[in-house]
Order: sequence, then structure tokens, then C-alpha cells
Amino acid sequence: MSDDRPDSTPPRHPAPTPGHRPGPPAGPEWPRQPPPGAAGPRRDGGPRSWPGRHSGSLLTGVTALLLLAFVGVVGGAVLVSMPSARGRPVVFPTFGPPSGAPATSPTPAATSAAPPRASGPFDGTPAAGFPQGQAGIVLPAAKRTGPFTEKQVAAALAKVRKVLVTARLDRQFMTGDDAEPLVRQFARDARAGMRKAFASDTFAAYATRLAPGARLTADQPRVQGRISYRATKDDDGIRILAVTTNFVWSYAFRTSSTVPGDALVVVHDTVVWSVPHPDDVESSSTGLWIEDANAYAANVDCAAYDKGLLDLGHQSFAGPDGPDLDAVFDPAATLDLPDTC
Repeated sequence: MSDDRPDSTPPRHPAPTPGHRPGPPAGPEWPRQPPPGAAGPRRDGGPRSWPGRHSGSLLTGVTALLLLAFVGVVGGAVLVSMPSARGRPVVFPTFGPPSGAPATSPTPAATSAAPPRASGPFDGTPAAGFPQGQAGIVLPAAKRTGPFTEKQVAAALAKVRKVLVTARLDRQFMTGDDAEPLVRQFARDARAGMRKAFASDTFAAYATRLAPGARLTADQPRVQGRISYRATKDDDGIRILAVTTNFVWSYAFRTSSTVPGDALVVVHDTVVWSVPHPDDVESSSTGLWIEDANAYAANVDCAAYDKGLLDLGHQSFAGPDGPDLDAVFDPAATLDLPDTC
């Protein structure tokens, strides 16, 4: 596979395993605002930038790994991975719920026996019991965490929730060509890297765009997941609030089929969002960044998703070769799925 590295920095990681794209290069020594108690500011007296020379990229730069995957459906699933480095937490394709207190109660037990016909697009699937739209994005209580005050934690969580609503639920954003309503919600220094992601297909790890001609029903997407956060530092001592989101998004598309699940495209993503401490970085670097993102889409059209776009596949979840519904709709299930696209 080709290397989607957004900059020209030569790779410094070992050769990738077959079927995977290489991770990002090791980060350069960026100029930073020294942590409290360290050496003074730069000569011009101003704070230092985060991440300095790579201020236009997503943190150290994002490399996308596209791994077509799933069982028995045309779209099956496509796994999109955007790992980062420099000592920050990285989420891999196989994982359980994020650490820390969940924002919602544990995932309800999924139904394994589907009714013979579905009158609504979610009937006969676990998504029938999921909250609708924004109601499924429940924030954990904001508490003082490390150097971040309760107010700072609450503000970071609110930013993450707003981004999730735009990226995964806003129909105008999902059907349009303008990524700026989402891009503008990130730190100024992160936006150039975001725009590069939307110029390729790597945005699919954290945002939904519909393929031309794809038609959703009037039903709100069903949403189930969890949010957690923790204070951490990168290798240069920059203090970071890392917010991990782990959600399953179920979209209902128009179809004449009444087989349960036939109308649904299911996206499962886990994203680590980073907010650097404002005392450690330049003002243009304060705000939200994407640290890492992984996602797959089930029952999706492979050709569309190869471009990062969502459309309904042409077969269903039903049948002996179909995927396990419990796993597809479970936020705690693995993203490590076989390649069938």
C-alpha cells in the first residue's frame, strides 16, 4: 500500500507488517514553551508553538492506514487508522472500552434473534435500543485532573462533544463539500493538517461524509458509546488533557428491503482528542487536536468507502456468512476484522 504521510519527513519507524501502512515518522525537536520551572521564553519574549515547525499538521503528522475488512457483506468494514507518536497515548485496532469512568451505562445486551421483518430501519438490531442522535453523546462529569481545572476539563469535553455532533450527526456537513465547519473547531495550528485529511480519505476515521447519491432516511442515527479523559504529557513535557471517545454510529439508508439491518451502515470509531495546557503552548496551538483515530464501517459500499465516503452496501447482515450483530454494534468489541472488500 502507498504511504499517506502528509509531509516529507523521512520515515524512522521499522518496516511495516504486510497489509498495513507505516505509522508516522518520529517527531522532530519542536520548539516548545518550557514547562513551569524550566528555562525562560524565547528571545522575542513570546510563548513557543505547539507543535512548532509542524504547526500545520495533526500533532506530529498523521499517517492513514486503510485496511479493508469484514465478513460476508459487500462493504463489510473498512478500518481506518491514524496513529500518532511522540509519547502520547495511541489506540490500536483491538481494544476494549476506554479506561476511566464511562459516560453511559454499559452497552445493553444485544439481541441475537432478529424478527423476520423490520417495519423500521433499526428494528431487529441492537441499535433499536440505542439513544437517538445527540442524546447518545453523554459527557462524564468534569473534575480537576492533573494540572487542568474543572473548568478547563469541562470546556475540553464540550469542544469534543461539539465536534462529534458536527462530524458524525450534522446532515448539512455530512452531505456537503465544505469541511470548514468542522475544521474551524480545532486549534489554529491543527487546521492545515485537517484540510489535508479532507483532501484525501483519511478523515473517515473521525468524520462522516456521504457518497454522491447516498440517501439517509429521516430517522436520526442511533448512537452508543463512552467518553473518558486523563491528564498526560508528551516527550517534551507538554501537559495534555487526552479525551478518548468510543462510539458506534448507526445510519439508516433508504432501501426497499425489510430484512433487519439491511438499511443500516454502522460506523465504530475510537478517537483520542488532545487539548494542550494553555501555559505550555503558543496561543495558536491552544484548543483541540486529534491524537489518534481508528474506525470501521460495516455494511458499507467498499468503492465509496475507499474514498472515505459512506453509502449502503448491496447485501445484508443476514445469512450464515454475515457478521455477528452483537460485535458490530458493541462499542467494546474489537476493530480487528478480516479483509473481504
